[in-house]
Amino acid sequence: MRTDLSPQHVPRSHVRHDASTGRSIMDQAISRAAGARRIDGNSVRLLRDAAENYPAWLDAIASAERYVYFEAYIMRDDVSGRRFADALIEKARAGVTVRLLYDWMGAFAKTPSRFWESLRAAGIEVRCFNPFTLASPLGWIHRDHRKSVVVDGRIGFITGLCVGDAWVGDPERGVAPWRDTGVEVRGPAVAEIERAFSRVWAVVGAPIPPEELTARDSIAVAGDTSVRVVASEPWRARLLRLDELVAGAARETLWLSDAYYAGMPTHVQALRAAAKDGVDVRLLVPGGSDIPLLRPLSRAGYRPLLEAGVRVFEWNGPMMHAKTSVTDGRLARVGSSNLNIASWLGNYELDAVIEDTAFAERMVESYLDDLAHATELVLHRRRRRHRSHDALPGLPPARRMRERRRGSGSAGRGVAGAIRLGNTVTAAVTDRRVLASADSRAIAIAGAVLVALAIVAVVWPRVFAIPIAVFSLWFGGAMLLQGYRLRAHGATKTASVPDVHEEQVIDDSPGSAASSAASSAAVTP
Repeated sequence: MRTDLSPQHVPRSHVRHDASTGRSIMDQAISRAAGARRIDGNSVRLLRDAAENYPAWLDAIASAERYVYFEAYIMRDDVSGRRFADALIEKARAGVTVRLLYDWMGAFAKTPSRFWESLRAAGIEVRCFNPFTLASPLGWIHRDHRKSVVVDGRIGFITGLCVGDAWVGDPERGVAPWRDTGVEVRGPAVAEIERAFSRVWAVVGAPIPPEELTARDSIAVAGDTSVRVVASEPWRARLLRLDELVAGAARETLWLSDAYYAGMPTHVQALRAAAKDGVDVRLLVPGGSDIPLLRPLSRAGYRPLLEAGVRVFEWNGPMMHAKTSVTDGRLARVGSSNLNIASWLGNYELDAVIEDTAFAERMVESYLDDLAHATELVLHRRRRRHRSHDALPGLPPARRMRERRRGSGSAGRGVAGAIRLGNTVTAAVTDRRVLASADSRAIAIAGAVLVALAIVAVVWPRVFAIPIAVFSLWFGGAMLLQGYRLRAHGATKTASVPDVHEEQVIDDSPGSAASSAASSAAVTP
């Protein structure tokens, strides 16, 4: 196993520049997979952690003259949350339109209703995405996991950060901030960030008036960076298709960071195939979890990657929450999507895909800095051992040591763990892959639970039957209610899936520009 952190070579391009062959084919493939056209003429700034993201957001909000669109999966009622609330309230009272969209599950048990009511009382239009209802027992599965800010159609942010003190840390108590990444975008691509917000806003209530939105062609060129705004929606798998395409196209390097990794089999095979073909594939993940059961499950999920030559690193800090990738020193991704089925298929997610060598080089530098604060997992016979890169020569002492602390997870972490447990148990039953000693705990727990349920069913049948009866009545009643509504009122849309037409992305040729602009300007509830 290699002990170096830097790549031997980071190429500036991994596609041919002949417009009639390689590059146009790759651009078209990416456009179709992601459902997002390449938009030229932007400037993009990489923002690390809350120390760079929060001040940039607040400065943009303070400069607003027309409107602010603020989308947050989590916005806590703490010092950081109230700081942003005060900034938004100030603009609303000055006559600026402020629209805030938060997720019900993200806010559950974290942000009291009085926090949102104070915002509404100040004139901010606040909407909650997909709150739980008895009439839709499984409707809560689809979440708005996006984190974005748009101001006046001229500046936008796509990020992995929520709003809360965990991202800031507490220097007085020696608590480090969560590690996270976002981008600031200026230029025509801002219109697509705005459009993505408007689509989810229309799911929850009345759409934004079309005249309020900024047309892409009215935004001045701000730089020479190409951006794709990948706005994932439930069951469309845009980012999954893109991730697998990029893994298949990577020639030299594919470096990923993820907060709640639980790879689907197709994506795992894409990473394994790339590594076996000589691509330098690396995955940076959190080193700790607030749910003890998830740590062995997470490590069991890394084994197929490690066996194929993928290098896996665990972050030595409170939480690695960034969701990024950088490929061949040219293509980078930053956003809200985790590498698990919840993000790929179940949630609304938002990611920026940047095609620019200068930006990608900054991502490479940031990634190498992260690896200097991480520990690599290495397979050794039947067990794993750690190889820490804190002791690498040439690094200053302050960067060689950082205390590992357990982070506070989210619903995504629980979903990821459940998926890993399901995959491991299924493998044990179907014998579809070779199991290792790291899988023993998960299999033993699952077996013990099944045996306990069987004993309860035999000894106390009513205890076993009553929950089944309750859930059957609940689900059956909800289905009957939905059937009645459909018969009485005709077709209805669910709370989590908008009634919109799928955007068909064919190519980036000039002939398709007119139809692209027309579809981008339309807002369909």
